[in-house]
Amino acid sequence: MAESAVLTLRLKPGLRKQLDRLARSTERSRSFLAAEAIREYVVLNEWQIEETHRALEEADRGEFASEEHVRRTLGKWTKRAR
Repeated sequence: MAESAVLTLRLKPGLRKQLDRLARSTERSRSFLAAEAIREYVVLNEWQIEETHRALEEADRGEFASEEHVRRTLGKWTKRAR
């Protein structure tokens, strides 16, 4: 079995009740659901931060879309919106 650490957190009563209902309906423990939610949150935010850093590095190198590329892209979206 993989090692794990204990984490204590505080929840507002309403959220705790929602978590309890979800745990019962999915036949999972509160701990499992909380750990899964935290895992998904961390993965998503790590991805966003990595992409932001990559974009900043590209910008620092001067790698931008040309004015014509931006105009064509905006043109596609504004045509679809009409």
